[in-house]
Amino acid sequence: MAVKNRFEPGLESERVWSVGDLTHRIKRLLEGEIGNCWVRGEVSNLRRQASGHHYFSLKDQNGQVRAVLFRGDASRQETLPEDGAQVVVFGEISVYEPQGSYQIIVRHIMLDGAGQLRMEFDRLKRKLADEGLFDEDRKRRIPEMPDRIGFITSPTGAAVKDFISVLRRRGWRGELLIFPAKVQGVEAPAELIDGLRIVKKLNDLDLVVIGRGGGSVEDLWAFNDETLVREIAACSVPVISAVGHQIDFVLTDFAADLRAETPSAAAEIVSHGFLDAADRWRRCLTELDAAIWRTLENGLGKVQLLAVKLRASSPSSRVENLSLRVDDLGNRLVNCLREGISHARRRLSVRETGFAMVDPKNRFRLERIRLDGLEKRLRSGSVESTLRRGFALVSDSNGSPVAKREALESGQKARIRFADGEVAARIEE
Repeated sequence: MAVKNRFEPGLESERVWSVGDLTHRIKRLLEGEIGNCWVRGEVSNLRRQASGHHYFSLKDQNGQVRAVLFRGDASRQETLPEDGAQVVVFGEISVYEPQGSYQIIVRHIMLDGAGQLRMEFDRLKRKLADEGLFDEDRKRRIPEMPDRIGFITSPTGAAVKDFISVLRRRGWRGELLIFPAKVQGVEAPAELIDGLRIVKKLNDLDLVVIGRGGGSVEDLWAFNDETLVREIAACSVPVISAVGHQIDFVLTDFAADLRAETPSAAAEIVSHGFLDAADRWRRCLTELDAAIWRTLENGLGKVQLLAVKLRASSPSSRVENLSLRVDDLGNRLVNCLREGISHARRRLSVRETGFAMVDPKNRFRLERIRLDGLEKRLRSGSVESTLRRGFALVSDSNGSPVAKREALESGQKARIRFADGEVAARIEE
């Protein structure tokens, strides 16, 4: 009889898992308990597929984990994985059930140094946002036409040159004060804060712009300083944050009353109201000139109309009108007489023609002409006239004309008459 080991579990008392069920349970536990996370490690075993997906491992001295960066996420990255690179990735933990292995699906990847800064950026952003420093309801309206502006930036950088160039090109009229400060490095936050405090003391500026040109995350890190962000949020003057390029975001962008993508964009925002006002002023001048000219033209038209009426009611004008009427009546009388004479002449001509038709001499001449015509027609139809045109007259022995070939017989005598004489002939066939 077999002896059962008391340490061996019995099937009747335990659930038996299938491999698929167990793997699915592990997948749910990992994804539910860990979910999205940041992971730091070294890239190894990198494979780039033709589909655009990146498969690699993240490792350190204690272990490794598989990772995949799909094509859609890879197209949005500034940094792509390279073998041996120290990176920080963000993604969700998942289990690839067909192989029973877990992996991280990467959504964002950055080099290790930048990754630390990014995590610090996100931590500080959440902290300040929870305090309400980024709330929209505390932001002030940017004045449409600021007259005095302060710009806190490096006085030798390209940002201030671009800012001034845009203001000049757009015809801004106002006073610009430059508050010099370092915009990168360890000393930059303190100098930027000093500039803001000077602005508060002046208390006569309409708007403050703080910013610099583009650069790396490290170059722009001064504008993520917590004290600087709090100073901007507490500033009594509306603030525009204009740091870096369009893709760059720093914490001063969220604390300021308005974010400009670049210093040049900030200058466009500042001068926009002046540009609109100048355009409205030009339109008003144009419309005013047009209104003045319309008024003058209407007044001139009225004056000319009154002058015409005055001339029409003057005695000399009435005499002129009567003279014109007399001339017109005279011309009409002359035309009537001319037409009467012309009509009488036409009637006389018709009568003369009628008398000419009944005159005996004319009738005799017309009849003579008609008889001459008939004579010509008779002559043209005579036998002699026909023979002169090249024809010949065939007659039998009795002198009767022969009109058809069948009227003649072989051996019969005939006579043929031409225009110049007559000959005897015998019919052979």
